[in-house]
Amino acid sequence: MKVIEKYKDEINKAKEEGKNIIACMCNNEVRALNYDIKDTDKVELLDTSTKDGHRIYVRGIIYIMAKALNKLYPKALLSINYHLSNSMYCQIDNMKVTEEFVQNLKKEMQDIIDKNLEIRKVVMTKEEAEEFYAHEKTLRGIAQVDNKQKETVSLYYCEEYYNYFYGVMPISTGYTKIYDVSNYRDGFLIRYPSQNKPYELTEYKDNKKLLATLEEYEDIHRVLNIHTLYKLNNEVKEGKAKDLILLSEALHEKKIAAIADDVAKNKNVKMVLIAGPSSSGKTTFAKRLGIELRLNGLKPVTISVDNYFVERQDTPRDEKGNYDFERLEAIDLNLFNEHIKKLLKGETIEVPTFDFKVGTKKYNGETMHLSNDEILVIEGIHCLNDKLTSAIPQEQKYKIYISDLTVLNIDYCNRISTTDTRLLRRIVRDNNFRGYSALHTLRNWDSVNRGEDRNIFPFQENCNVMFNSSLVYEISVLKKHALPLLEQITNKEPEYSEAKRLVEFLKYFEDIDEEFIPRNSLLREFIGGSIFDY
Repeated sequence: MKVIEKYKDEINKAKEEGKNIIACMCNNEVRALNYDIKDTDKVELLDTSTKDGHRIYVRGIIYIMAKALNKLYPKALLSINYHLSNSMYCQIDNMKVTEEFVQNLKKEMQDIIDKNLEIRKVVMTKEEAEEFYAHEKTLRGIAQVDNKQKETVSLYYCEEYYNYFYGVMPISTGYTKIYDVSNYRDGFLIRYPSQNKPYELTEYKDNKKLLATLEEYEDIHRVLNIHTLYKLNNEVKEGKAKDLILLSEALHEKKIAAIADDVAKNKNVKMVLIAGPSSSGKTTFAKRLGIELRLNGLKPVTISVDNYFVERQDTPRDEKGNYDFERLEAIDLNLFNEHIKKLLKGETIEVPTFDFKVGTKKYNGETMHLSNDEILVIEGIHCLNDKLTSAIPQEQKYKIYISDLTVLNIDYCNRISTTDTRLLRRIVRDNNFRGYSALHTLRNWDSVNRGEDRNIFPFQENCNVMFNSSLVYEISVLKKHALPLLEQITNKEPEYSEAKRLVEFLKYFEDIDEEFIPRNSLLREFIGGSIFDY
């Protein structure tokens, strides 16, 4: 019996409560609502407020958009580029996107949604797929044919339209009713609800610096002719991995040097503040930036925000009553600002060391003084929040946002999530240097993301400059580290669905050996072998 049949009453009840049940978790694996289940299966219905449910909603609305576009403008070359503020930024490479274009697209999408057309998954053998592609006028999903680790090829089919999408899809087009299409720059935005507010469109917040950084890397990757997984894998198969590594690393070196030059030419800057989400490579970036600053005659001096926590009894608590060390209020802001002001005036301070076991600051006689040729470098989750350094004039601060903002797509309709790339980095690092299993990392990842949503992402546009720490080749290297760790997770664990999703994703990548990765690479912070001490 199918899920939608067996759980008809529960689905209808949820609908009456305003919830949109879009898929299910069956034995800890994400399944479509038309999946055939057994009486012994453990099933949990997923609405669009869940992480997996939200992903499926977004996947569905993108599929509908691509289908509508194919009907209206069959020769249009669609490229789905970036996630921006609960929207996907899309471009048409061979057409101008006009207001008429957007309105026509939106009207056709609405017609498809209103008809509630069935979306069916079609699974073929490799032989059947080769015959299919030989006769059909489409190349969508053809990269699956070359994937040696996939035995079959799957496409989603709706009313004579085929396309490949990575992951579970809604079973019909009527599940994605809340959306919008709007002109944006030289392309358009497909807007959809957030996971936190799944039944409404929130106000679009422009991310100009983020988009500029993404476009900078997109342009470079287009010059290299590597903007899809298919192109990357071909380069690796042709023995060009070494060149890929060297070009990617040269891009980092050039950008870090430019940032250091910008800091040095601004004589008012007395401190550099670095923030970014988990596994962005902040530590290695700070060390490499320090080297470039030295070349400009500036000696970096670090001060740890972690030594300025408030006393344990003053630490704020979360909604569960646990200590919340990620809140800005967990920092002794008055003392921190007082010490920085003294340092910038040339005075000497006695630096505290926070004893986490006891929960108090201790003074062990360690002092700090800034010379004229020295500059403060501070790294921390709150560094872009001006409340952290409220006593310091803006002109004395240089703020850097760093994140792994991949611009590599699986294909033109399936983008690679920047969050997934950071998660893979963290799984590998946690295992290599902290002794944590992939299961442990996955269990804590949602909590990490919530902290980032609260403390980092709202302030990213406050920076002076953004640094994209992504390396076009990195997943091909992370694969051999992460894959065996993820494959240890069984379907007895709730995290199995996420582990399996990542396993299947990694199998698309050709392996790249670590031999040619420089020892100062940001990637070494995660895979090991770095020249830096951490």
